[in-house]
Formats: sequence, C-alpha cells, structure tokens
Amino acid sequence: MQSDSILRLVWIYPDLLSTYGDQGNVLILEQRAQRRGIPVQTIHVRSADPVPESGDIYLIGGGEDRPQILAAERLRRDGGLNRAVARGATLLAVCAGYQIMGSTFGGEEGQPVQGIGLLDIASGRGAGRAVGELAGEADPALGIPMLTGFENHMGVTRLGPGVRPLARTAVGTGNGDGTEGCYAGKTVGTYLHGPALARNPGLADLLLTWAVGAQLPPIDDSWYDRLRQERLTAVLPQQA
Repeated sequence: MQSDSILRLVWIYPDLLSTYGDQGNVLILEQRAQRRGIPVQTIHVRSADPVPESGDIYLIGGGEDRPQILAAERLRRDGGLNRAVARGATLLAVCAGYQIMGSTFGGEEGQPVQGIGLLDIASGRGAGRAVGELAGEADPALGIPMLTGFENHMGVTRLGPGVRPLARTAVGTGNGDGTEGCYAGKTVGTYLHGPALARNPGLADLLLTWAVGAQLPPIDDSWYDRLRQERLTAVLPQQA
C-alpha cells in the first residue's frame, strides 16, 4: 500500500469479463479490509480506459471467447497491468482472465491467441467442458485451507517452471492435470468461481496480506466455517 494507507482495488474490464458473479471478489476484499479498519478505494476500469498503475490489488474475471480475445488485445496494448505487477501489485485472475495472464490461450475456433505473459502458463481448448464443483488442497506454502468453488470452462492449462500450482485437485478438473490454478509472486490465477473469495476467505486474506505488507488481525469467520465444512462434506469423495 502507498503512504496514504488507502487500499486501492482495481476491477479490470467488467464490461468484458465479469461472469458467474466474479465481481463478488471485489466486494469480499472491500468488506474484509473495512472490517479491519482499512479504508478502501475501488476503481472500475472499463475496456476503453487505461489501466491505472497505482493500484494495490487488481482483479479480472471470466467471460466468453470473443470478450476474452478483446480483453487480451487491449491489455497488451495498454501495458498498465504488466507495469503494476512489475511494481509489486497483487493480482487475482479468474478463468478467462487467468488464461489471459499466460503466453497463449485458445480462441473461438481453438486458434492460439497471445496473452500478456504475466504467468508462465499456456492454455488451449480441451475435448469437453468442465462444469461442476472444484476443490483442492492448497499449496502448503500458502498456509490457507482447502480451496472450493465451481468451474465452467473448456480450458486446459499447462504450467511452466516459473509458477507453482495453487492447489491439487480433489474434485473437478482445474488445469486438467490434477492441479488447479497457479501462482507466482503476488499473482494468482484460478478457474474457481463462486465467487472464489466468497467461498475462500483464507485466499482473500492472503491477497490482502500481500497488498498491505503485514499480517492482518483475525476476524470471526466461525459461522462461515460451519457452512464451508458442510459443503466440503457434500462434495468430497467419502472414505470407504
């Protein structure tokens, strides 16, 4: 965060990429920061506008093929997001937005489309659509609980040596190789909808911690923990 102690959230291209309630990720970060007394400014950046470079946390959501291609073209041309991440900003990219962060992704007819190269990944189109619950054990290095959400995509994402898997899948498809999402530095990519941060407050707090640069005081999530455990019990395979 900058010296004025205001947390700046930047919601990128809601006019192109905002399916399955992904804007809820912004609302969750606002709420969890404010409950800790952290003032928040949220900036909505439409696709015709430049991406500001002074944000603390950037968020981009999912969308259909053509809007995804348009978003990638405009982000490449603008360059603001790349410069912000190079400066040390935190980023959460979901589904189509996740694919854009890599070197390439599959277009409307499966043709390779250039991404913006923030993550060492390459995505293409799979043989079928992955739809349903998605859950996996988060990388232990992140110190957060099992991740849950739902997925709806046709992507297959290959991870390069410059990233680590965000989670190992227990249910669902994710990247297509037994892993879900990835991260590098303070950039996280995922196929989780739900919205992802509503389903996973631990991940929300991790992003806030990265942005603030200090451990956050705990808040009471006991009511949600019970709901979360009920959902996990319903979703995860039962041991014989």
